[in-house]
Amino acid sequence: MQFGKLSRELREAYGDSDVKRRVQTFEGWIDRAAPGAAGAGGYNHAETVKDYYDLCSGFMVWGWSESLHFAPLTPNESVEESQVRHQRLMISRLELQQGMTVVDVGCGVGGPMRRVAREAGVHVVGINNNTIQLEKAKRLNAEAGLDQMVDYEVCDFMDMSSIADDTFDRGYAIESTCHAPDKQGAFAEIFRVLKPGALFWGQEMCLTDTFDPNDHAHQAIKQDLMRGIALNDIATFGEVNQALEAVGFSVIEGMDRDSKEGPSTPWYQPMESRGGTLGTALRRLPLGRKAFIAGTKAGEVLRLFPKGSAEVVRLMDRTADAYVAGGRTNTFTPLYCFLAQKPL
Repeated sequence: MQFGKLSRELREAYGDSDVKRRVQTFEGWIDRAAPGAAGAGGYNHAETVKDYYDLCSGFMVWGWSESLHFAPLTPNESVEESQVRHQRLMISRLELQQGMTVVDVGCGVGGPMRRVAREAGVHVVGINNNTIQLEKAKRLNAEAGLDQMVDYEVCDFMDMSSIADDTFDRGYAIESTCHAPDKQGAFAEIFRVLKPGALFWGQEMCLTDTFDPNDHAHQAIKQDLMRGIALNDIATFGEVNQALEAVGFSVIEGMDRDSKEGPSTPWYQPMESRGGTLGTALRRLPLGRKAFIAGTKAGEVLRLFPKGSAEVVRLMDRTADAYVAGGRTNTFTPLYCFLAQKPL
């Protein structure tokens, strides 16, 4: 994505809003959501998640890819290549067959959706409550010639009442249900819209078995991740499985896909020391991120970027540091992947 295109997309996303104030408001969401806080009874986490993606999606695509998720890395792969391999693993594990109807829960801008539709020959319905992301997904799907293979539902995955029971042959949720204010509630809705016998693939951001709730450093990392990624909480592997089973799913497999045999690269390393092409890698690295903050600030002065854009980049830079801290301490992974089934 070139600077001109990024600038246009940011202006569409931000409109005439006070972006700096929006970032400050977003970063205070944990305090507003705390029990006993003034107005906590009216707190809506779905709105916080929507604000997060409204603010950050344009920069996410520019700095990462159209597939807004992590993937297991090997030493000779770029981030984009690893994402393709990971998405193809999901396609294989879901046993997709041409003509099936598949729900993409929290579809983002549709990176995985396009691969699933193109390579599996299935019809995909994208669920998203973020209209800015959905409009971008529609444009990209049309450019890819896939608009006849994709439909969209503008709704929160916590309430998909516009969709009938037993609608979909398969489903997947990639780094989306981790945002749910109630994971069991999210899985219950997904369970409802899947047909009996349907397979469901999920990728969750989780605390690992290394996480010690009595360790203040571990708790600080968790809070930084929750605040920066709009996670209402961060579940353990066991808690994810328990939530799936509580609503009726049978868990076929569940594992941290970052743990594998043979040469590998930690999932967080692109934000430390490696990446794909030189330009993309620089955007992800600490020095590159700091330079981009300065460049964005200069762009605001020249009216190339909306005022306050640099504050969004600062927010994302702090979040990248939290990701790396979680990865280095092995207390956090974005790669807990499971395959579950709705019983016949």
